[in-house]
Amino acid sequence: MDTGTHIAMGIALGGIATLDPAVQSDPTLFHAVLVGTIAGSHAPDFDTVLKLKNNATYLRHHRGVTHSLPAIVIWGILISSIIYLFVPGVSFLHLWAWIFLAVGLHVFVDIFNAYGTQAGRPFTNKWIAFGFINTFDPFIFILHIVGIIAWVLGANPGYTWLIIYTVIAMYYIKRYLDKREIVKKIYDYFPTTEKIATSPTIKQNYWRVAITTSENFYVGSVDNGHILIIDEFDKVPLPNSDIMNVAKQDKNISAFLSFSPVYRWETYEYDNYTEVRLIDLRYRSRDYYPFVAVVQIDDNLNILSSYTGWIYSEKKLKRKLHVGENLI
Repeated sequence: MDTGTHIAMGIALGGIATLDPAVQSDPTLFHAVLVGTIAGSHAPDFDTVLKLKNNATYLRHHRGVTHSLPAIVIWGILISSIIYLFVPGVSFLHLWAWIFLAVGLHVFVDIFNAYGTQAGRPFTNKWIAFGFINTFDPFIFILHIVGIIAWVLGANPGYTWLIIYTVIAMYYIKRYLDKREIVKKIYDYFPTTEKIATSPTIKQNYWRVAITTSENFYVGSVDNGHILIIDEFDKVPLPNSDIMNVAKQDKNISAFLSFSPVYRWETYEYDNYTEVRLIDLRYRSRDYYPFVAVVQIDDNLNILSSYTGWIYSEKKLKRKLHVGENLI
């Protein structure tokens, strides 16, 4: 989920915590829990600082170890301990339990969007991405805003948030059924389908899909249950060539490959170098595929420049790959 929704969820959990007799009877503990649930609801995304290093590091580790099973426990203990230093008289067990729940909820809701998480670590590094809740879902966010306003106006926070979260749970079920219907239609239309990546949008009835069959990739949209295929590509595996073997050793290319399950590749031959480009097919936007990994390799198989990330124009990509641009 987006940062705003995660923080709103932290506030909601602080409200639900008032149903805990220990929290309800101790104002100091309540305020400590509220601060903790807000911090805990955002804590796993502190790995965003990895962007300061480079995109490859961020891509390889974002929603990775910080969203793992051990991290849920560690975040809970760390945040609780820091808060406990300032309010040592409160119940540490109750404080930790609610913060632990906040961190766990953050990781849990992140597995339902198209990006997903590596929440199964350390048992598996597989990305878990169910792809039926958008990273920013207006319905979920608005419900949280309604709950906060109701709380400010004097509504009982515990029962108010329980009602809201019951509605949200039903909404998740509804979105799951929506996706299941889409998947069923795709399998009916493409019997040789191997994988389907669904990406919901902020529009309730509009989805993006990337379909992998035995021989092709198909990129399309689903609007009110109607599937429209927009692009079709031959499914061609990466060749076992010198250029491609060098490309796969590049940090940006390897980070992309560790994250992207549905992609195609292209190569471009220039006078002094070869460019290898990998294109994620899940994120088509306005006739463009913005999530890419690119490496430029000279005739002696030396890597000149590389990049991975979101690029919405060739001009911006050239600025990122300034080495190759200067060689043209």
